[in-house]
Amino acid sequence: MVKLSVIVPFYNVQTYAPDTLRSLRANAREDFEFILVDDCSTDGTADILRRAEDEIPGVVVRRHKQNGGLATARNTGLDAARGEYLAFLDGDDWLAPGFYTELLCQTEELGCDFVRTDHVQVEHRNRTVHRVPHGRRGEVLDPRDAILPAERSTSVDYPYAWAGLYHRRLLERGLLHFTDGLRTAEDRPWIWRLHREADSFAVLGLLGIFYRRGVASSLTQIGDVRQLDFIRSFDQVIRETAEDRDAAVLLPKAVRTYCAIISHHMSSIERFEPAVARTLKSMSAAALRRMPQQVLDDALDSMDVQRATLLRRLRRRPAAAGAKEVTAA
Repeated sequence: MVKLSVIVPFYNVQTYAPDTLRSLRANAREDFEFILVDDCSTDGTADILRRAEDEIPGVVVRRHKQNGGLATARNTGLDAARGEYLAFLDGDDWLAPGFYTELLCQTEELGCDFVRTDHVQVEHRNRTVHRVPHGRRGEVLDPRDAILPAERSTSVDYPYAWAGLYHRRLLERGLLHFTDGLRTAEDRPWIWRLHREADSFAVLGLLGIFYRRGVASSLTQIGDVRQLDFIRSFDQVIRETAEDRDAAVLLPKAVRTYCAIISHHMSSIERFEPAVARTLKSMSAAALRRMPQQVLDDALDSMDVQRATLLRRLRRRPAAAGAKEVTAA
């Protein structure tokens, strides 16, 4: 029995992949497998992964014939995974030696569906510890109880799939796959679904994941149309939360978070290509009008004046003809 499957998508990260792979070697065990998904890289990444098959115990490489994005690549890994537990890592990040063994040990002691962990953010030479926004550590909890309150950062606002460990029973219940084709914010519907539908979780104050931020090829740094997939992602969060038995309680959190993300993108709209910036405005205005309007009004009333004013003006913006034509592939 494979104890742990680690799913690692790679796309054009030849500069960083060697660090990622060295860290996997330092975490290898005979009952671990590392599923490396080459999402149709066009640089030297494929050659690096080919060598890893021979050099790192437990490596399995899967290759896409066309680029599908992070969500699709993770799904490829999930479909191939054999482990009792599953973890994710991105192809430009890395791990401390022996991290997965310690994470697995602590998770098994707790016996819950999934755990969330802190991480170290690395930007150039700066390193910053980022904590899961939940105070109770090492204690098995109901994940639904960690969604609220609406006005404060909670566990659903810490969406990173790689910051945790997940029992296979979640995969068998259909809770671990991502929405196929999402190019950005793919973790958002995923983490909301986990917190609504899983039975138990815990937070661990265990450091060992190093998240590389500011990579030029990362979608968070690129102002093209793929960034607009955050609207698809949050539309899904709103739609699925509206169907939940506690929709009246949970929707204010989902709507307020969606508003905050729209405001964030609008405040840095200059980084987008001009056509994409216009589409961002139109799609965001339409998204605001799709939200439950009374819940939206309450959310705007609870926000600071600057953001609330921006969003109210945006909601009144008329829909532009052809706005739906510029969408992420």
